Amino acid sequence: MEGSELNEFDIRLGKANDLRKMKINPYANRFERTHTSKQALAEGEKSKLREVADIVKSPAKNPMKICGRLMTLREHGKLTFGHIQDFYGKIQICFMEDLIGKEKYNLLKKVDMADFIGVEGELFRTRHGEITLLVYEFTMLSKALRALPEKWHGIKDQETKYRQRYLDTTMNRESLERFLLRSNLIKILREFYWAEGFIEIETPVLESVSSGAAAKPFITHHNALDIDVYLRIAAGELWQKRAIVGGFEKTFEVARCFRNEGMDPSHLQEFTMIEHYAAYWDYEDNMKFTERMFEYFLKKLLGTTKIKVKDREGKEMDLDFKTPWPRKKFVELIKQDCGIDILKYDNAKDLLKEIKKKKIFIEKAETLGYGSLSDHLYKQVSRPKLIQPTFVIEHPLSTKPLSRKNDDDPRLCDTFQLLVNTWEIINAYGEIVDPIDQRERFEAQVRAKDAGDEEAMMMDEEYLTAMEHGMPCISGWGMGIDRLVTLLAGQDNLKDSVLFPLMRPL
Repeated sequence: MEGSELNEFDIRLGKANDLRKMKINPYANRFERTHTSKQALAEGEKSKLREVADIVKSPAKNPMKICGRLMTLREHGKLTFGHIQDFYGKIQICFMEDLIGKEKYNLLKKVDMADFIGVEGELFRTRHGEITLLVYEFTMLSKALRALPEKWHGIKDQETKYRQRYLDTTMNRESLERFLLRSNLIKILREFYWAEGFIEIETPVLESVSSGAAAKPFITHHNALDIDVYLRIAAGELWQKRAIVGGFEKTFEVARCFRNEGMDPSHLQEFTMIEHYAAYWDYEDNMKFTERMFEYFLKKLLGTTKIKVKDREGKEMDLDFKTPWPRKKFVELIKQDCGIDILKYDNAKDLLKEIKKKKIFIEKAETLGYGSLSDHLYKQVSRPKLIQPTFVIEHPLSTKPLSRKNDDDPRLCDTFQLLVNTWEIINAYGEIVDPIDQRERFEAQVRAKDAGDEEAMMMDEEYLTAMEHGMPCISGWGMGIDRLVTLLAGQDNLKDSVLFPLMRPL
């Protein structure tokens, strides 16, 4: 701690010790609250409030009890005003020496801003019309040894906000509301799933085989079994499909996932996904379900299908989620944006030659298999142009190792992604249910991994065994909650939508 901060800390610690000497515990066990700040203000608006003189003369026998963090404190002789903040908002409080007595009033010298206190009293209106609690009694609940930032809105260091999120949400109501929005969103999505006949299940976080996406996993060691295991990279895709083999028909999971990859404003290594799988659906059913879901939660959460966001240059614009959304074919998008018809090439080597001929740079392109190379090309030339909600459909077969072949063109698969403001929000498949086809796809992925593609999938023999017992037609998808919240909240960095993002230690 620096000098001034150290001095402040010592002063506050001294006050805590003084309270202990006075037989007052600066860290109370509990406080019985009767009203939140919001409830108190609402009651004050609808009630006829007494004058201060009448309250002092005859205090109420059943005082209102409020608690929270003390955000302001200003003394005016025998009067001291302050504001208490709880989760629901703020309310002004007033201490009068004539009401609480000199001894108790002097205890305020041991109280500082940022302390948590409990107060009991009665509401009145100040001359300026502000509803205020006139305090009969107060209790120290928790002594803060560090002061709150004085000018948090003036702090431009985003990293400090991420590292000390508790200060961000204390000082910035907008930040707190963002995480409340996130919580409400997940609640509404769960409501929608249950209303649509889905069952929420839980699948393993630690896997002996990493599967469910093209991604690099985190590896750890399981001491009891003496095996290396992987933190899941998807929300239990192959496990949910096992559940459908076992008799479930519609499943979903809200899950933390982990990918040991690069970090940027649209990617985090630890993130939240929702995945679902529905038996007897195709990917067309799933697209209709997606549009229905978005209309439902947007209207319930925000009251509108339009939201404001910033583009990559920081310019504000409207996104309109009114359905139906346009559908654009993956192959045609790439052809349109850079002139390369990826279906003309059946291997990574030849495709890479054409990419280099067009002077398009893709990092570590030489290590990528055909599927990963096609996907990286799309991300380079096409995805940055997709702003309004758009379904990108029918990806090349090699880019989606778990998706079924398209009936009209077996080089493609039954897939869609939802793109919004250049971000992939949803990745969806008509799932492979043919175990022979799936085995061949896994074998191709193994060859790509052996050739250096770290994002290629592993062989999963246990999953193939489950498929061989019979799997109905299925469509499923995964949606990134962090990205969705970031969009809805008008932010441009996923860390602004994650309460406690992982940071490099100082």
